[in-house]
Amino acid sequence: MLGSLGAIFGVGLAVASKRFAVQSDPRLDKILGLLPGANCGVCGGAGCFGFAESILSGKLSIDACRVSEEKVKEEIARLLGQKLEQETKKAAVLHCAGGEKVKERFIYQGIKTCAAANLVLGGQKACVYGCLGFGDCVRVCPFGAISMSPQGIPVIDEAKCKACNKCVIACPKKLFSLAPVTGRVIVSCSSHDSGRDTKAVCPVGCIACGLCQKTCRFNAIHVIDNLAVIDYAKCTSCAECVRVCPMKTIHIK
Repeated sequence: MLGSLGAIFGVGLAVASKRFAVQSDPRLDKILGLLPGANCGVCGGAGCFGFAESILSGKLSIDACRVSEEKVKEEIARLLGQKLEQETKKAAVLHCAGGEKVKERFIYQGIKTCAAANLVLGGQKACVYGCLGFGDCVRVCPFGAISMSPQGIPVIDEAKCKACNKCVIACPKKLFSLAPVTGRVIVSCSSHDSGRDTKAVCPVGCIACGLCQKTCRFNAIHVIDNLAVIDYAKCTSCAECVRVCPMKTIHIK
């Protein structure tokens, strides 16, 4: 009797598995074979398998994968019958050069993270816009592209950076942005204080003097809310603004 019941249930399961089987796209395994298998989650999908499913359903674009090489993306595009548009490579840029040069308002003895320190009156630094130096960006980077300098400032390795945006999100001071690697000029400041107040707390902060704006022949840099801002669509990296900046806030990468 037990043997008969087992045989009946076995046949039932075999029929059910064929009748109710979920048909998978044969391209799914091919795409998974091309992906690096990092499962970093940077794309927004649940690992590489989730990313493969998302690009098949159209929820994510192929460019959402920051780890894959361009030739891999092109191969996936051919597999899907799509045309991959070339995207200008970007990398994270830090808009602060203060570090140990910036005065401190008080001695912070709490949890050694930027997020925690920022909750205490905006952090220990006299410049409330500046880097707190506890390295949240270093810990969150899945590619090891950020390290802390001896001066307490994050340093970005463009060769390793995949422009995943995690450091941009993690920094409580919003000191990171993603910029084209072809743009060699950086404004290393995020302060919106007046020039006098900025200079009082930081020797390398933007004082909104406007010399960079007046010097630029390409209309690529403007002082907005007491801070020089570069338009990389217009910037030619001629470095004239670097030459005239009295605080050395603007420099070449």
